[in-house]
Amino acid sequence: MATTVNISFHKDLLADIDRLAKKERRSRSELLREAARLYIERRNRWNQIFALGEVCAARGSLSRKEVEGEILACRRAKAARR
Repeated sequence: MATTVNISFHKDLLADIDRLAKKERRSRSELLREAARLYIERRNRWNQIFALGEVCAARGSLSRKEVEGEILACRRAKAARR
């Protein structure tokens, strides 16, 4: 079930949103829903990465190479979802 919300934007930002929505042939609402979803997904991924880092750091078991590997794995997973 969808819920309607009211939100305020500065004129310039709203013009950019409308321009992009028109270019992509979708509604303003569709564009904003996707933007919110992508933001939340990105925040969740980073929170998982930071949580893993904290756990491994507490154990003293995370090397720099392992950190780089986790970042690479996250980037590959993101690319695969596209």
